[in-house]
Amino acid sequence: MTGDHDPATMVRRYTPAAAAPPYDQRVYSPEGHPPGLPGPAAPRFLPVVDLDTGGAVAIEVTAERASSGGPGGPGGLGVAGVAGVAGTVNGLLAAAREEALLPLVLPISAAAVAGGSAGHASLHEAMRVCNRRPREVILVIEGGAASVERTALLSGIDGLRAAGYLIAFGGIGTAALPLDLLADASPYVIALSPDVVARGPRDPRRGALAESLVRLARGVGAHVLAPGVRDETQLAAVRGWGIRLAQGPLLAPSDWRPSHGYNRVHVPLPVPEAAAVTASLGPRVQELLLPAVTLPAGSTAEEVVAVLSAEPSITSVILVDEYQRPQGSIDRSRFLLFMAGAYGHALHAKKSAARLADTAKIVAKTTPVIAAMQVAGQDNARVYDDLVVVDEVGRCLGVVRVGDLLRHAADLQSRSAR
Repeated sequence: MTGDHDPATMVRRYTPAAAAPPYDQRVYSPEGHPPGLPGPAAPRFLPVVDLDTGGAVAIEVTAERASSGGPGGPGGLGVAGVAGVAGTVNGLLAAAREEALLPLVLPISAAAVAGGSAGHASLHEAMRVCNRRPREVILVIEGGAASVERTALLSGIDGLRAAGYLIAFGGIGTAALPLDLLADASPYVIALSPDVVARGPRDPRRGALAESLVRLARGVGAHVLAPGVRDETQLAAVRGWGIRLAQGPLLAPSDWRPSHGYNRVHVPLPVPEAAAVTASLGPRVQELLLPAVTLPAGSTAEEVVAVLSAEPSITSVILVDEYQRPQGSIDRSRFLLFMAGAYGHALHAKKSAARLADTAKIVAKTTPVIAAMQVAGQDNARVYDDLVVVDEVGRCLGVVRVGDLLRHAADLQSRSAR
């Protein structure tokens, strides 16, 4: 995603103005700290792991609370208590120095978000300097969301989202946060509280809380992240709750750093019985993946006709949003039948193609062939529609044709009969 970056020049080009430094050197200073004062704690890098593949899909950058006695008052600055967006910027710069190319997960205080766009200038500047695109950064709102003015917070979220940032809420389950705010804010990710993850496997009441939060996240269209996974009991519970994204000491050591070059971590396997069941379900659909033809969700029917006319082998067009998440699927045969009907072109050509689109049949890239066929057969009228394959965060990777699924299923059956 960020292979066009030049990490060697990310930081050296940046010279902060003396009057208004864009980041707080008390929290992270690559050149050292003022003489006679305790040095700030080095930032920590926590990989966000896809439990199905073991791959690190993002990196959370955190900084422990700086030692007391620094300039500006006792206690220093920490991730949750940092003034403005200084802690967020420091994490961004730390990731640049570490040459972290994966998407970043950075904390930001609710007060800083509610403060409006004027307080976000240093963050935008640091993004420019580090050659980062906003859609590669997930800002996790933490601390005191219930204490700030709701309208101001939602307005600040809208401003950050308009700039391209992805929005998340952290500490869900124990944070003082009205749950209806999640519905209004429509976050990209919801991070559970580490306390819920720690106590949920052994406390049925906490486990029920976790399951309800996962269901809420699905209802608002958000992904769920389980932080602080320390043992296999917690990992098994997280899997049981239906969570794919996790982080914690069980998945990566405390000294893990992106510069080590290990973007794949060890994920303990589920119980052998579960593995034996999935082994008979055939290869994963990512092995059968074909490139998808995509158009923006707001495209007109006339634009879809032009794409289908240009290449007869195209069987479907996938309508996607700005984050490449599928919003609808257009089957070639049905669409052209609509357009070729009486007054079809006059009625539909200049209007949104989404009016003639169907709900996309979505499968994760790790879905086995047999399970994918079950998805294909859920609607008798659309049995042969292409399946849309998505990654860990719901982005369209390509399509799988049902004919390919049938061939692999038949081959699987013939091999098992031998």
